[in-house]
Amino acid sequence: MQQMMEQFGFWFLPAILLISVWSVIWKGMALWKSAQAKQKAWFVVMLIVNTLGILEILYLFIFSKMKKSK
Repeated sequence: MQQMMEQFGFWFLPAILLISVWSVIWKGMALWKSAQAKQKAWFVVMLIVNTLGILEILYLFIFSKMKKSK
């Protein structure tokens, strides 16, 4: 860890924290919406798979709207 911090410099820890916060916010919103819609499969997949918010964003803006339109 020390070697990584020396290699990447001052921005290593803030970058990790920023990525973590980003991921938690999107994951929380997507998990909340999937739980409210009683979509257990989506909930479990998003809980287990960590995609830095990409899967969660896709769910919120694409897949969750597909269910409503049917």
